[in-house]
Amino acid sequence: MANEAERDAPERPGTVTSARVTAVRGNQAMERADRLATEEPMEIQVRGPGRDAESVAVTMRTPGHDFELAVGFLFTEGLIHSAHQIDSVKYCDTDVPEQLYNVVTVILTEAFDPGSFRRNFYATSSCGVCGKASIDQVQVSCAPIGPGPVVGASVLSRLPDELRKAQKVFDQTGGLHATGLFDTRGALLSLREDVGRHNALDKLVGHLFLGDRLPLSEGVLQVSGRVSFEIVQKAAMAGVPVVAAVSAPSSLAVSSARELGMTLVGFSRGDRFNVYTHEERIDLSS
Repeated sequence: MANEAERDAPERPGTVTSARVTAVRGNQAMERADRLATEEPMEIQVRGPGRDAESVAVTMRTPGHDFELAVGFLFTEGLIHSAHQIDSVKYCDTDVPEQLYNVVTVILTEAFDPGSFRRNFYATSSCGVCGKASIDQVQVSCAPIGPGPVVGASVLSRLPDELRKAQKVFDQTGGLHATGLFDTRGALLSLREDVGRHNALDKLVGHLFLGDRLPLSEGVLQVSGRVSFEIVQKAAMAGVPVVAAVSAPSSLAVSSARELGMTLVGFSRGDRFNVYTHEERIDLSS
């Protein structure tokens, strides 16, 4: 028999939520079942030795890989630098039981000072920069990316379809972004999905960070949607030399990629794409 705590424990949110919709087809309407990508807030807390946990940010995300998201966020924002700094990651006890799985605490092995980084408001799933205390805090310092590798044009052309085929939750909902890590031959190494583009990238980076697989000096990132400055910033923190997207980059994304030594590709659709920076990494003959 389940004990009282087990009976009272909230249900863990899933990546997909059921819904009823009225589907209109021409002049016909019918009610049917639908499946939606789940979107819920997640608060990221950090606790250093001898300190209380402190809230760093709240982001709207699709539940799943929450610990990777928290760790990836802290790394790509420059707040942690090594997996050795992490003692453990856990869901935090909260006064609001139904929010149990929406609060993640990263416990560190060394002191942590969040004073240099504050988000005044939550980060929406479409804009991770929103709510930064000042524009000066957006520019995270990271080393320029070294030369290489070279990627064939035919490989880049295949990546959007390979990314799409691997999106399991998108198949159910049609409403999720994805970030995929590929090798230079086009083989998919890792993929993460989320309602937010930057969250999908943070989940992937967190996964690789915890596995001690950074920097990604030989990797190629394919992302769904457009490329903002923050996508470039987070990819650069992970040491990614090539980032490709199915849609457009922003002006700040292009200038940042150029300065950081990153190859940035946009409008990657079929055998067509635009190379905005460091085209020397793209082999048009293969």
